[in-house]
Amino acid sequence: MIIASRGHTPSIHDSAYVAPSAVVCGDVTIGADCRILHGAVVTAEGGPVSIGEKVVIMENAVVKGRRRHPTSIGDHVLVGPHAHINGSTIENECFIATGASLFPGSLARQGCEVRVNAVVQVNTALAPRSVVPIGWVAVGDPAQLASAHEHEEVWRVQQGLDFPGTVYGATRTSSMVEIMEGQSEFYGAHADDTVMED
Repeated sequence: MIIASRGHTPSIHDSAYVAPSAVVCGDVTIGADCRILHGAVVTAEGGPVSIGEKVVIMENAVVKGRRRHPTSIGDHVLVGPHAHINGSTIENECFIATGASLFPGSLARQGCEVRVNAVVQVNTALAPRSVVPIGWVAVGDPAQLASAHEHEEVWRVQQGLDFPGTVYGATRTSSMVEIMEGQSEFYGAHADDTVMED
Protein backbone atom coordinates (compact mmCIF):
# COMPACT_ATOMS: atom_id res chain seq x y z
CA MET A 1 0.00 0.00 0.00
CA ILE A 2 1.42 3.39 -1.00
CA ILE A 3 0.29 6.27 1.21
CA ALA A 4 0.75 10.04 0.94
CA SER A 5 1.36 11.46 4.40
CA ARG A 6 2.42 14.77 5.97
CA GLY A 7 2.51 16.40 2.53
CA HIS A 8 4.74 13.78 0.88
CA THR A 9 4.14 10.93 -1.55
CA PRO A 10 6.66 8.05 -1.70
CA SER A 11 9.07 7.93 -4.65
CA ILE A 12 9.66 4.35 -5.76
CA HIS A 13 11.99 3.41 -8.62
CA ASP A 14 10.24 1.59 -11.47
CA SER A 15 12.43 -1.50 -10.99
CA ALA A 16 11.65 -1.81 -7.27
CA TYR A 17 9.05 -4.23 -5.92
CA VAL A 18 6.68 -3.43 -3.05
CA ALA A 19 4.58 -6.41 -1.92
CA PRO A 20 0.82 -5.83 -1.84
CA SER A 21 0.75 -6.30 1.94
CA ALA A 22 3.68 -3.93 2.60
CA VAL A 23 3.15 -0.26 3.53
CA VAL A 24 5.24 2.64 2.19
CA CYS A 25 4.15 5.93 3.74
CA GLY A 26 5.18 9.57 3.30
CA ASP A 27 8.60 11.02 2.48
CA VAL A 28 10.19 7.74 1.39
CA THR A 29 12.57 7.21 -1.53
CA ILE A 30 13.21 3.64 -2.69
CA GLY A 31 16.01 2.99 -5.19
CA ALA A 32 16.48 0.63 -8.11
CA ASP A 33 15.95 -3.12 -7.72
CA CYS A 34 14.84 -2.88 -4.08
CA ARG A 35 12.43 -5.42 -2.66
CA ILE A 36 9.98 -4.52 0.10
CA LEU A 37 8.43 -7.82 1.17
CA HIS A 38 5.11 -8.79 2.74
CA GLY A 39 4.13 -7.03 5.94
CA ALA A 40 7.08 -4.63 5.91
CA VAL A 41 6.39 -1.02 6.90
CA VAL A 42 8.54 1.84 5.59
CA THR A 43 7.27 5.13 7.02
CA ALA A 44 8.49 8.70 7.30
CA GLU A 45 7.36 9.92 10.72
CA GLY A 46 8.43 13.53 10.41
CA GLY A 47 11.80 12.63 8.88
CA PRO A 48 12.55 11.09 5.48
CA VAL A 49 13.57 7.54 4.65
CA SER A 50 16.06 7.04 1.83
CA ILE A 51 16.80 3.52 0.59
CA GLY A 52 19.59 2.90 -1.94
CA GLU A 53 19.80 0.23 -4.62
CA LYS A 54 19.39 -3.55 -4.35
CA VAL A 55 18.13 -3.40 -0.76
CA VAL A 56 15.82 -6.12 0.57
CA ILE A 57 13.49 -5.24 3.44
CA MET A 58 12.15 -8.61 4.56
CA GLU A 59 8.81 -9.64 6.01
CA ASN A 60 7.38 -7.61 8.89
CA ALA A 61 10.41 -5.33 9.24
CA VAL A 62 9.80 -1.70 10.26
CA VAL A 63 11.87 1.15 8.81
CA LYS A 64 11.03 4.58 10.21
CA GLY A 65 12.37 8.12 9.66
CA ARG A 66 12.23 10.46 12.65
CA ARG A 67 11.84 14.21 12.93
CA ARG A 68 15.45 14.83 13.99
CA HIS A 69 16.79 11.52 12.72
CA PRO A 70 16.15 10.66 9.08
CA THR A 71 16.77 7.07 8.09
CA SER A 72 19.24 6.34 5.34
CA ILE A 73 19.99 2.86 4.04
CA GLY A 74 22.82 2.46 1.53
CA ASP A 75 23.17 -0.02 -1.33
CA HIS A 76 23.23 -3.83 -1.09
CA VAL A 77 21.75 -4.00 2.42
CA LEU A 78 19.59 -6.80 3.83
CA VAL A 79 17.10 -5.93 6.57
CA GLY A 80 15.83 -9.20 8.05
CA PRO A 81 12.33 -10.20 9.13
CA HIS A 82 10.98 -8.37 12.19
CA ALA A 83 13.97 -5.99 12.26
CA HIS A 84 13.36 -2.45 13.54
CA ILE A 85 15.26 0.45 11.93
CA ASN A 86 14.29 3.74 13.60
CA GLY A 87 16.03 7.01 12.72
CA SER A 88 19.27 5.24 11.80
CA THR A 89 21.95 5.47 9.14
CA ILE A 90 23.01 2.16 7.60
CA GLU A 91 25.83 2.35 5.09
CA ASN A 92 26.45 0.03 2.10
CA GLU A 93 26.70 -3.75 2.33
CA CYS A 94 25.34 -4.16 5.86
CA PHE A 95 23.45 -7.19 7.16
CA ILE A 96 20.71 -6.45 9.68
CA ALA A 97 19.44 -9.83 10.88
CA THR A 98 16.06 -11.08 12.07
CA GLY A 99 14.73 -9.13 15.04
CA ALA A 100 17.65 -6.68 15.19
CA SER A 101 16.93 -3.11 16.34
CA LEU A 102 18.73 0.15 15.50
CA PHE A 103 17.55 3.20 17.44
CA PRO A 104 17.52 6.94 16.56
CA GLY A 105 20.89 8.52 15.92
CA SER A 106 22.60 5.16 15.44
CA LEU A 107 25.12 4.53 12.67
CA ALA A 108 26.12 1.20 11.12
CA ARG A 109 29.11 1.92 8.92
CA GLN A 110 29.97 -0.03 5.76
CA GLY A 111 29.87 -3.81 5.98
CA CYS A 112 28.49 -4.09 9.53
CA GLU A 113 26.51 -7.08 10.75
CA VAL A 114 23.88 -6.67 13.43
CA ARG A 115 22.93 -10.25 14.16
CA VAL A 116 19.69 -11.88 15.36
CA ASN A 117 17.95 -9.87 18.11
CA ALA A 118 20.95 -7.59 18.60
CA VAL A 119 20.45 -3.91 19.51
CA VAL A 120 22.29 -0.77 18.45
CA GLN A 121 21.27 1.87 21.00
CA VAL A 122 20.53 5.58 20.42
CA ASN A 123 23.44 7.73 19.27
CA THR A 124 25.70 4.68 18.91
CA ALA A 125 28.23 4.37 16.08
CA LEU A 126 29.60 1.05 14.82
CA ALA A 127 33.01 0.97 13.16
CA PRO A 128 33.15 -0.38 9.58
CA ARG A 129 32.71 -4.15 9.36
CA SER A 130 31.75 -4.44 13.03
CA VAL A 131 29.70 -7.39 14.23
CA VAL A 132 27.14 -7.12 17.01
CA PRO A 133 26.69 -10.76 18.14
CA ILE A 134 23.35 -12.53 18.53
CA GLY A 135 21.35 -10.90 21.32
CA TRP A 136 24.09 -8.42 22.27
CA VAL A 137 23.84 -4.64 22.69
CA ALA A 138 26.06 -1.98 21.10
CA VAL A 139 26.13 1.27 23.05
CA GLY A 140 28.14 4.50 22.75
CA ASP A 141 30.36 6.25 20.23
CA PRO A 142 32.62 4.47 19.61
CA ALA A 143 30.40 1.48 20.27
CA GLN A 144 31.04 -0.83 23.18
CA LEU A 145 29.56 -4.32 22.99
CA ALA A 146 27.88 -6.06 25.90
CA SER A 147 25.85 -9.23 26.33
CA ALA A 148 22.27 -9.04 27.56
CA HIS A 149 23.56 -10.17 30.97
CA GLU A 150 25.65 -7.00 31.36
CA HIS A 151 22.71 -4.65 31.89
CA GLU A 152 24.44 -2.46 34.46
CA GLU A 153 27.36 -1.75 32.11
CA VAL A 154 24.98 -1.00 29.22
CA TRP A 155 22.91 1.27 31.45
CA ARG A 156 26.01 3.14 32.66
CA VAL A 157 26.89 4.09 29.09
CA GLN A 158 23.31 4.49 27.88
CA GLN A 159 22.43 7.11 30.51
CA GLY A 160 24.72 9.59 28.76
CA LEU A 161 23.16 8.91 25.34
CA ASP A 162 19.82 10.61 26.21
CA PHE A 163 17.32 7.99 25.06
CA PRO A 164 14.21 9.94 26.20
CA GLY A 165 15.40 13.16 24.57
CA THR A 166 16.49 11.47 21.36
CA VAL A 167 13.38 9.35 20.89
CA TYR A 168 10.61 11.40 22.53
CA GLY A 169 11.98 14.92 22.99
CA ALA A 170 11.48 14.35 26.72
CA THR A 171 13.62 14.22 29.85
CA ARG A 172 14.27 11.34 32.24
CA THR A 173 11.82 12.95 34.64
CA SER A 174 9.01 13.35 32.07
CA SER A 175 5.93 11.35 33.02
CA MET A 176 4.33 8.82 30.71
CA VAL A 177 1.32 11.17 30.59
CA GLU A 178 3.51 13.95 29.13
CA ILE A 179 5.28 11.61 26.73
CA MET A 180 2.10 9.96 25.47
CA GLU A 181 0.23 13.24 25.05
CA GLY A 182 2.99 14.32 22.68
CA GLN A 183 3.09 10.96 20.90
CA SER A 184 -0.68 10.85 20.47
CA GLU A 185 -0.70 14.33 18.96
CA PHE A 186 2.24 13.57 16.66
CA TYR A 187 0.81 10.32 15.26
CA GLY A 188 -2.64 11.90 14.98
CA ALA A 189 -1.40 13.49 11.75
CA HIS A 190 -2.07 10.14 10.05
CA ALA A 191 -5.79 10.95 10.14
CA ASP A 192 -5.11 13.03 7.02
CA ASP A 193 -3.23 10.30 5.09
CA THR A 194 -4.31 9.40 1.54
CA VAL A 195 -3.97 5.91 0.10
CA MET A 196 -2.41 6.30 -3.37
CA GLU A 197 -2.62 2.63 -4.36
CA ASP A 198 -3.29 -0.71 -2.68
